[in-house]
Amino acid sequence: FFSHTALHDGGVIIENNRVRAAGCVFPLTSKPLPGNLGTRHRAAIGVTEVSDAISIVVSEERGQVTVAQNGRLSNPLTRERLEKILTNALL
Repeated sequence: FFSHTALHDGGVIIENNRVRAAGCVFPLTSKPLPGNLGTRHRAAIGVTEVSDAISIVVSEERGQVTVAQNGRLSNPLTRERLEKILTNALL
């Protein structure tokens, strides 16, 4: 991530292998979350509560990657595990 750029905040929507929109604001979950998770994670969970989306979240502070699906957030993932989750979900 590059801070202070137009696309730093908000999400990206990818549909049919194409970027459809960027800088998007997603609905936030109202679930209680651990204190180390912020708005980015809250939005990733929230959008999956109201749609069939799969959200990939990159923690700006830690660089960890997690996935939200069906209103739940995964533990931090390795590249291999992320690939497996996405392959299973999208095929």
